Amino acid sequence: MHPAPPSEAPPLAEWHPKVRRLFAYWHSIRPAPELLPGRQHFDPLDIADLMPSVFMLERAAGSGRFRYRLVGTRVVGAMQRDVTGQWYDEAHPGAPDHPLHKYFLERIKRGEPTWRRGRPWLHVDPDIYGIEQVVLPMARDGKTVDLLLIITVFFGRDGQEAFR
Repeated sequence: MHPAPPSEAPPLAEWHPKVRRLFAYWHSIRPAPELLPGRQHFDPLDIADLMPSVFMLERAAGSGRFRYRLVGTRVVGAMQRDVTGQWYDEAHPGAPDHPLHKYFLERIKRGEPTWRRGRPWLHVDPDIYGIEQVVLPMARDGKTVDLLLIITVFFGRDGQEAFR
């Protein structure tokens, strides 16, 4: 059985294959249909070829702050710097007022996967024109989201995938 895409997303067949694979993997590691997977269920070796395009944002308990727990090499390349271990609001000054920060907070609140295709919301390499990504909530206890697992595929102005 294939997981259903988030309601705002096109059919899975229209997703980039890397984005679709991470979504299917996330779905496969859920401990039960009504529970979210936690970091303890995630094994990077299961999706080693996707890891350069993956990053994780860990939510600080009881706050709206995030820390970059893991940042793949393609994400580092697009951002033109390594932010692994940094607080999101320190890596991106003005973050609390930025639409992407609010987007991530909403993902925590909703606890549902979200797919997006469009222009990057953060300053990235000027040769990056578009992205496709899925944001996948994770919860150590299966219910309270404490981590966002995200894959981002970057595209150049020519529409071709960057960093292949």
